[in-house]
Amino acid sequence: MKKIILGLFAGITLMVLASCTTVAPLAATSNPLGNKVGEARVFYLFSILPLPLSGDRGIVKAARDGGITLISTVDTRTVVFPFGIGTTKVTIVTGE
Repeated sequence: MKKIILGLFAGITLMVLASCTTVAPLAATSNPLGNKVGEARVFYLFSILPLPLSGDRGIVKAARDGGITLISTVDTRTVVFPFGIGTTKVTIVTGE
């Protein structure tokens, strides 16, 4: 019985500490691949409601933050926190 309770506790602890992250390509251009990277992010509470002060995840904002004038690629990264507490979505822009 003691081992079962310890196993359940360990499993629940791992679920709470774990998160799921995915990265997906969104767009690519014929511009040369540059060494500059810009990111723009926003946090969604319960994976639905964007928090007003969490930011803007637009391509233009990401390019400005990275000092990019010629965009090469655009990717998106999504981090989902356990139990649906929240989701962070990031737009990643590379270029020159």
